[in-house]
Amino acid sequence: MSDTSSNQMWGGRFAAGPDAIMEAINASIGYDQRMAAQDIAGSRAHAAMLAATGIITDSDADTIREGLLTVLSEIETGRFEFSTALEDIHMNVEARLKQIIGEPAGRLHTARSRNDQVATDFKLWVRDQIDAAIDGIKALITALIGQAEIGSDWVMPGFTHLQTAQPVTWGHHMMAYVEMLGRDLSRFQDARKRMNECPLGAAALAGTSFPIDRHMTAAALGFDRPSANSLDAVADRDFALDFLSCASICAMHLSRFAEELVIWSSAQFRFVTMSDKWSTGSSIMPQKRNPDAAELLRAKIGRIFGANVALMTVMKGLPLAYSKDMQEDKEQVFDAADSLMLALAAMTGMVSDMTGNRDALAAAAGSGFSTATDLADWLVRELNMPFRDAHHVTGSLVALAESKGCDLPDLTLADMKSVHGPITEAVFDVLGVDKSVASRMSYGGTAPAQVVTQIERWKKVLE
Repeated sequence: MSDTSSNQMWGGRFAAGPDAIMEAINASIGYDQRMAAQDIAGSRAHAAMLAATGIITDSDADTIREGLLTVLSEIETGRFEFSTALEDIHMNVEARLKQIIGEPAGRLHTARSRNDQVATDFKLWVRDQIDAAIDGIKALITALIGQAEIGSDWVMPGFTHLQTAQPVTWGHHMMAYVEMLGRDLSRFQDARKRMNECPLGAAALAGTSFPIDRHMTAAALGFDRPSANSLDAVADRDFALDFLSCASICAMHLSRFAEELVIWSSAQFRFVTMSDKWSTGSSIMPQKRNPDAAELLRAKIGRIFGANVALMTVMKGLPLAYSKDMQEDKEQVFDAADSLMLALAAMTGMVSDMTGNRDALAAAAGSGFSTATDLADWLVRELNMPFRDAHHVTGSLVALAESKGCDLPDLTLADMKSVHGPITEAVFDVLGVDKSVASRMSYGGTAPAQVVTQIERWKKVLE
């Protein structure tokens, strides 16, 4: 097949032939330019260390560091011209640095490789994203605590299998998500601590014969220590996988809450009213208020899950140390980070602006025989019945109420005694939903007093 026919098969974009295809598959500048600030920070620290150890002169180091600031300024102000031919952010920066300062630019790459350079840049970028995620999670926790304080004693149905189970409080439900996000917070903090080792100085894979000071560069870049094995330093992407894993679990929590907001805001539930900021209307049905932000958040989570699987797949078959496959590590991490931060911001906005409909919540709390467990517990506590027997008696009373078309509190004492004679008038003291939630005083229970305790605990945690 001729080159001409091959070019036609490749299509118009690659009309220049194989060279264009190789450039397109090899270049990463289209996305890794996002690491420009981290790349320049790493290079400035490296130059300072080279001068301190006598590998380059102080004059050259000063010139390099000032030139790098000029490059950074050009990038930040949009005046920098990125070149695909130069492949990546590292070569783009170095080429521009040479144009600005001349010969000293060639000394910057002494005692390092693009392998340890990119590992350092990427780790710095991921670390910044972890810090941003931590701040975003704290903001959402604060919004949830605000809702919990408003409704610490509002009754609502608690569900299992999306069927009414027992009454709980609005505040207790909000604080359940605080606990989930608290674990997310802890995971991100753990990941940050674990990843905080500096790859710079590992060079291509074996270290370097130059008398570098890796502890100096690690400290300058805010790392706790240099990485201890040069092979692992350039081959490792666990830090990115840690980030994606943490992000995936956090995203799953956000998606669960988004699902609840979609259900709760429906006409059938009316548990919450979503702010107009986070809802849209219908092009044909004027009565509609659609929870689009929650739905889009719920869908966007798949991108984060996909990124996690994609990077695991890239890394799973790579021998030590570096392979070009690892260039495919960044796009999905960048996209996942963007998606997570957007989801956190959207959920924080929705939670802050939504209004719980107390009357609808209370009405639903008393439906579906939600105090049946309270009745069974009363039989055990007051009549000394084995719980399994109490469960059977309660089931019979529920069946009686169903046949009469009423709820348990609406049965008469005579109705109760027809099922189990020893029942007394005192049973009605536990059948109201407010009495039910107030009785759940075990640690972590739904009683308003317990909810307030957890709110205060979390306020101290955030401080």
